[in-house]
Amino acid sequence: MGADHYFTAAPESESKLRSVTVRLSGSTYELTTANGVFSPERIDAGTAVLLHSTPAPPSGGHLLDLGCGWGPISLTLALESPGATVWAVDVNERALQLVRLNAQKLGLRNVNAVTPDNVPAEVRFATIWSNPPIRVGKAELHSMLERWLPRLEDDADAWLVVQRNLGSDSLHRWLSETHGEVLTVERAATSKGYRVLRARRTPRTPAV
Repeated sequence: MGADHYFTAAPESESKLRSVTVRLSGSTYELTTANGVFSPERIDAGTAVLLHSTPAPPSGGHLLDLGCGWGPISLTLALESPGATVWAVDVNERALQLVRLNAQKLGLRNVNAVTPDNVPAEVRFATIWSNPPIRVGKAELHSMLERWLPRLEDDADAWLVVQRNLGSDSLHRWLSETHGEVLTVERAATSKGYRVLRARRTPRTPAV
């Protein structure tokens, strides 16, 4: 793949599509992935832990999959909440194309696969689910979360899955220390070396 990474905006390698059989929301589907995106062979272990550990998403509103890859989280949100609008956000254009293709295969019309700058500024989220791209580095990861977590609605939850050996505990501490006034952060689940963090948005104090 050369210099391509799954967080590369426009992978230079030739796209090679492949079919994968996956289980989402209790059913089995044949979906499409490709090289140049995160975990093209299967649903990765972290995402699987997140999907098995997180309660059902809100039935309506705007739902965000941050760092969507080829779409297992976005597609699950869309399948389980057909009345909601799902935002599949990634910097990787190839990944976004795959999300659109897979949503079309499943007949899902409530998925918007877009780059970060194409989410309208006024949109607030009823939930955020994310297997965040830890390998972009701590500074970039923190910047990404500082951009999106404040867009949670009051009393809404963000669910983040992070491998323990890749800094889940330090991320938990950073969220609590830097955003404790607006977020209540707890470890919601632990499985297979991964931890699921739940960050709940506390209600905004009305201006006096």
